[in-house]
Amino acid sequence: MQDKVVVITGAASGMGLGFAKALAAEGAAIVVADLNAEAADTAARSIVAEGQRALGVQANVAVREDVQRVVQAAVAEFGRIDVWFNNAGFNKPMQFLDVTEDNWRSIMEVNALGVLIGTQEAAKQFIAQGGGGKIINTTSMAGREGFPAFAPYSASKAAVISLTQSAAKALAPHDVTVNAFAPGVVDTPLWVKLDGDLLEIGESTQAGQAMNEFSAGIIRGRTAQVGDIVGTALYLASSDSDYLTAQVIMIDGGMVLV
Repeated sequence: MQDKVVVITGAASGMGLGFAKALAAEGAAIVVADLNAEAADTAARSIVAEGQRALGVQANVAVREDVQRVVQAAVAEFGRIDVWFNNAGFNKPMQFLDVTEDNWRSIMEVNALGVLIGTQEAAKQFIAQGGGGKIINTTSMAGREGFPAFAPYSASKAAVISLTQSAAKALAPHDVTVNAFAPGVVDTPLWVKLDGDLLEIGESTQAGQAMNEFSAGIIRGRTAQVGDIVGTALYLASSDSDYLTAQVIMIDGGMVLV
């Protein structure tokens, strides 16, 4: 990854931050794009403090002008873009019969529309540079199996899988590969919040129960740490995966078998 320029959306915390730090340690210049401007700047400064290169940029991935601004900032700072991670996403659980239009739209806008916009704008930059590049999408085990309290989220992550395949076919003539990885239960702030949300809607009766129940079906016998996912992200971002495209790599410890 030496001297490669990598943009990661939703990179101010959780998996995105883990990817950013690991890729920076391998020599990449990192653009931390996040809805939270202060957090994006803090994450970028933490990478710079380690003697590596990084830039924080505020962006809502569902707003095309914001994503275009991320592209422009990356090119202005580092000269080009080589890898784009569509990693930003969120979930707001609701019982299936209680799902509202607002809940559906808000999740779909970030998790699905955000991937479409990010892929389009990254691809335009790759083509302007003369072709070649990698797009890596964060989907989920929920994109392979629907969950009753996660209906919009599951649908949005299934959409990411379809977008990965469609984009890979569309962008192959430009030497752009598009792949995805699908984590399961990962011990991040997102899952901590999710556990609280499930408690709130009556899916569990005490803190930690939801994560424990989800984890019960994991063949590896434990939840994932961010470090368990980082190796796959490095592989997908590097030249080692140049022949891989239109694929979804499951990293869920064997929870969902497809």
